[in-house]
This record gives sequence, structure tokens and C-alpha cells, in this order.
Amino acid sequence: MDTQARADAPPETNASVSEQAGAPDATAAVAVVVPSYNHARFVEKALRSIFQQTHTPAELVVIDDGSSDNSPQIIERVLKDAPCSCAFVVRANRGLAATLNEGFARTTRGRYFAYLGSDDLWLPEFLAARVSLLDARPRAVVAYGHAYSIDERERIIDCTTDWARYVDGDVRRMLLSTLAPLSPTVVYRRAALARHLWNEQARLEDYELYLRLSAEGEFAFDARILSAWRQHDYNASRNLALMLDERLKAQARAAAQLGLSARELSRYQSFARFRSAQEFMRQGHKLTALKLLLTNLRGVPSATEAARLAAGLVVPHTLLRRRRARRRERASSRYGSLPS
Repeated sequence: MDTQARADAPPETNASVSEQAGAPDATAAVAVVVPSYNHARFVEKALRSIFQQTHTPAELVVIDDGSSDNSPQIIERVLKDAPCSCAFVVRANRGLAATLNEGFARTTRGRYFAYLGSDDLWLPEFLAARVSLLDARPRAVVAYGHAYSIDERERIIDCTTDWARYVDGDVRRMLLSTLAPLSPTVVYRRAALARHLWNEQARLEDYELYLRLSAEGEFAFDARILSAWRQHDYNASRNLALMLDERLKAQARAAAQLGLSARELSRYQSFARFRSAQEFMRQGHKLTALKLLLTNLRGVPSATEAARLAAGLVVPHTLLRRRRARRRERASSRYGSLPS
């Protein structure tokens, strides 16, 4: 995220805050935060997907993190239609983790907490389903599930059901293998989240938090597809080198809490490097992928996966791009588009 604040943004100590009272709902269980940053094209749809929930949020806090586009004006207009109590904060840029921590501190209602990125979407049953699941699973600190991936036109281009082998309950091994929930699928138990929150020095904010929460309780999994994560050129997750570095740092910081020995941590980190080698290969960065493979052979999970990676290293990148395009076209044909 760009750390350059808007020239006309108010200083952090004098953030512009507006509040709108709504009728309190005694049954509402979830406080919701929307961190907004330069998503003028998408933020209205994100907010209206919250308004359309069958389970109305206990409260909604939107924080504009120093956007340089007209996001604040759009948000202010759309929040007039909010069906719940809401607050809108406009301030200089501080980054996503700091924004989420501020949002959590500003919310006071509900047993649970969720945030929705200003370019992502929830389907109408999302909050109701997560509340029901967490109510039924008192040992669960997180509820999560599958998600669509959508492009800038709401066309579905991928779905986690096609590749993610998510698990229910103890997710420590899953997370250490670098498979983690997508953020728009997650609702947190507020009491557990309050003991950890987001590391403001981390660039891959949710991963370290998931690791720490997984040492404390279960992750309740819902196989339904109830949210959508938007892919576009500005996603931080496209920076593969950054992602690998942040994953390794997060694993090292959380190792003691997870009860990992130095040997176990080293093994998981070799595996994480192998997974990153696969991602680099798919993006056409074959030399980086080869180096990661050769220096992390003990992280190879199976001969089959090693063979697939090796095959990908000799396949022309143009062919890999065509395969990705065909997968997207098949997903769009299978799933269609989200309602506009």
C-alpha cells in the first residue's frame, strides 16, 4: 500500500469523523469494519453488499485510509442508506493493519467482528451463516469458508472450491503449509481477536493473525460460497517475493506460540519456499522458481509435485498464460457473474 498521504488529508490527530445513528438491533451479533483505500470504482458495491445482509450488522465503521481518489465522497453518500448505526472516518494514510486495529477499537457492539475490503463483496447470507456457525461452535475463534474470485466487472474467474483443501478444526498445519482463508470469508470471535489483533509491522496482515489464533482455538469451516474476493492489478498478493518474505517472518514470529521446534520451523519454511516456487513458475519467473526448488528440496511434498514444477519450468510461458486464460474462461462459463 502506498504510504503517501493525500495532500489535503486531515492529520491523523484530527481525523474527520461522521456518525449516523441507527435503530439498535438486539439480535445483531457482528461489528463490521470497511477499510477503504483508492477503490472508488468498487466501494459502493462493497458497502451495499453489507446493507443487503439478511443479518444486519450491530454497527458499521468505515475508515478511509488517505485515498487520493473520490472514495470519501462516494462513501459519505452511500452511508446515508445504511440500515444500522455507522461511523465514517477520513484521515491520512496509515496502512491496512493500523486501519483494522483502529476499526476494532472503534467498535463496541457484538460478539463477533468482521471486515470487508472496499473492493470485495459479501453475498446476502454471509453474516447470518457465520453467526450461526460460531454460535454452534463455542471453541471456534474464527469462522471461514470458500469464495469466488471476481474481476473488475464482477465476472467470476476462479473459486476456491476448485483448488483449496480447507480443513475444519485444528488448522495449524494447513496454515503453515501457506494455505490460508481469504479475508472476505472470515468472521472472528471478538474476545479471541482482542488478545491478538493485527501486527502493524507486517505487510501480509492476516496470515500472522491466523497463525496466532490457530494456536488458541478451532477454525470453523463452512463449505458454502458466500463471498467474493476481487482480483485486479493493485492486489498486494501479486507481489510474490513480498508474500514469501512475509510468510517466513510471520511463521518465525509465531513459532513459539505454535509450539514449533527450530527443526519443525525450518521444515515448514522449506515447504513454504517450495509453494512459492510453484507460484513463481506460474507467473513466468522461472529462474527464481528454479533457485527456490534447488535450495529447498527437503520442502518438496511429493515426487509428483516436484515433477509438475519441473515440467512447468520447461513449458513456454506463453503456453502457461494460455492455460490460465482457459481456466478463467471455464470458471466464468461455470459460475457466471455476480449480480450487478
